[in-house]
Amino acid sequence: MPKLTIVANIEAKADKVDLVKAEFLKLVDMSRAEEGCINYDLHQDNENPAHFLVYENWESSEVLQMHTDAQHFKDFMAATEGAVEEFTVNEMTRIV
Repeated sequence: MPKLTIVANIEAKADKVDLVKAEFLKLVDMSRAEEGCINYDLHQDNENPAHFLVYENWESSEVLQMHTDAQHFKDFMAATEGAVEEFTVNEMTRIV
């Protein structure tokens, strides 16, 4: 199976940007250390600091599922509950 790319766009509530960013910063290193993680890159929009983009590559959908089942991911979701305006995730496969 081809490697799996995840592009997640997160829009924090205006008064929760610092909280969401702090929680993301906790999540990044733990995610990068997971088996099957190729890269896990966090970006923040230069014009709109409430907009975060996470670009991830995983060895397979199985290891991605292990990531979403991991306690540190669940902790991130719990800590940012109510702080996020919008959260969209696209699972993609590189074609060239």
